[in-house]
Amino acid sequence: MVAAVETMAWTGEEPWHHEGVKVAPDLTPEEMMIAAGLDWNVSKRPGYTIDTPKYGEDSGLIQAVDTYHLVRDSDNTILASCGPVYIPTQNRQVFDFFKKFSTAADFTMETAGSLRGGKSIWALAKVPSDFELPGEDKVEGYLLFHSPHEPGQTLTGRFTPVRVVCNNTLQYAMQSGAANFRMSHIHEFDGKMANKAAEVLGLTQEANAEFKQAAEFLVSKKAKHENVLEFVAHLYQPDVLETRRQERELKAAGKKVGEEAPLIDEFNRYSKLAVEALEKAPGAHLKSAAGTWWGALNAITYVEDHLRTGENAVYNSLLGVGSKRKSRALDLALDYAKAA
Repeated sequence: MVAAVETMAWTGEEPWHHEGVKVAPDLTPEEMMIAAGLDWNVSKRPGYTIDTPKYGEDSGLIQAVDTYHLVRDSDNTILASCGPVYIPTQNRQVFDFFKKFSTAADFTMETAGSLRGGKSIWALAKVPSDFELPGEDKVEGYLLFHSPHEPGQTLTGRFTPVRVVCNNTLQYAMQSGAANFRMSHIHEFDGKMANKAAEVLGLTQEANAEFKQAAEFLVSKKAKHENVLEFVAHLYQPDVLETRRQERELKAAGKKVGEEAPLIDEFNRYSKLAVEALEKAPGAHLKSAAGTWWGALNAITYVEDHLRTGENAVYNSLLGVGSKRKSRALDLALDYAKAA
């Protein structure tokens, strides 16, 4: 499987990686779980080792102290090792939560799947919070839920806007962080915890209104090309900017330094792809994006969502380093727009 997608079900447009199965847009959370191949349980099983320094005919087994394995019951795949306090969250518990939440808040299931060999389970639900920017640039709201079968990772839920014209996922957290839910695996995702998650994620409408305000602000601010190049460098090559800063300080102090080359001449592959996306990405020429900080932001999200390669591309875009870079890009774009 490419992009670390193990199993997946989706509605609407086919994903760029072409993995998974297309399903009807009106599936219940349980039906989506089954269609996505997620109807399996995880058990925490004790780990063992041999009781001799080397394996041989006389070797026996002893239980390793405080060592356990998270095992997928359907095929005995070992997903990870964990300690004694780890409490697995079953896939069905997550989709039962969606069932309750979708009924109360009119959410509809959009996609779900397994990444990284079953270590990461995710589900995406559509929320009724669309808005439109100038040039018919539509943004839709989603609720992203991530349930990892891996120690050190937390169960999370958050509001995730998506720009329809290019299917870019935009990472956004309310200033108060109120529309984000996190739970470590020393807790059980029981009814009480699910109610807490529902209360937190019930603020998605408020989060959408706050994001709409931020998006409209970025649309209203023109982005100078030289500032956009700095913006790109901050995200992909901050060391280049730091070297230039140091050389300018030396020059100001009377030290002899070489001539400063155009910034773009020092760009690596992904920096160059971001610059190209300013003109070539879907939606780049819409009134909302052309020459604005909204366009600059979406050049980055387009690169992270559609041009990144590698085994973990989908995971990184939704949950990993790509997600963090998109969040950083939004904050940085707002800073530049405020200074414009």
